[in-house]
Amino acid sequence: MAAASKISGYHAITADAQGLVAYSGSDDKTWELLYQRQAELIQKRASSEYLHGLDILQLPTDRVAQVPEVNRRLGEATGWQLEPVAAVIPFAQFFDLLSQRKFPAATFMRRTEDIDYLQEPDIFHEIYGHCPMLTDPVFADFVQAYGALGCKANPRERVYLARLFWFSVEFGLIKSANGLRAYGAGILSSSDETVYALENNTVERKPWDVMEALRTPYRIDIMQPVYYVIDNYQQLYNAMDKYLMDNVHTAMELGLFAPSYPTPAVASSISNKHDC
Repeated sequence: MAAASKISGYHAITADAQGLVAYSGSDDKTWELLYQRQAELIQKRASSEYLHGLDILQLPTDRVAQVPEVNRRLGEATGWQLEPVAAVIPFAQFFDLLSQRKFPAATFMRRTEDIDYLQEPDIFHEIYGHCPMLTDPVFADFVQAYGALGCKANPRERVYLARLFWFSVEFGLIKSANGLRAYGAGILSSSDETVYALENNTVERKPWDVMEALRTPYRIDIMQPVYYVIDNYQQLYNAMDKYLMDNVHTAMELGLFAPSYPTPAVASSISNKHDC
């Protein structure tokens, strides 16, 4: 999850009557390069649930995946669907879609000059990063429960809830029998962050703590200095209980921790919009 910030020249592409997008040959080549690069990196770094999800989805390796084909396998697994949207949508729409087991997805593909970093999430991030985990029943239920809570929250509460999404769905790590693994989409759709999140010696890897995550600031334009580590996905689902909003209110009263990163002259901030 990323805060709304500068608007780039990227725009969602309108699909045809069958839900298919006419991607260019350049788009397909970019997808192929990204897919092949990640395939070499994630085998011993991604969680087993994520890798199993990739097997379920059977994504194409040499062209951009189409939403209808992903939705067929995703729907069979957990009832989730991708919902094509503009790149930036209001928080209210974002939470409403999640509560219906619909994951908002911008359909554009990054340009070659942005292959290593793109501030706005493109279709590779949405499908390759997010969809494998949405095939896991417990994780899928967690994301829906998160959306339902967000629907009832007010705008200020949603700003705090956004941090839970960031430190789990986007940049979460998990303990496994084989060591630390990544499950967050922001990690597993980025070649640099896939290695950095698990192997860099300067970052903080903290045990999952709802109150701490709610109070931890972040920037979207740097490698993350802080990651939260869960024991299992049930931990995330269990956090979506009747006490979560009490925790949000306590976090609002206490305020954010001091950032563990340099604050630029123009820093990103969470607004009432969500980069899906």
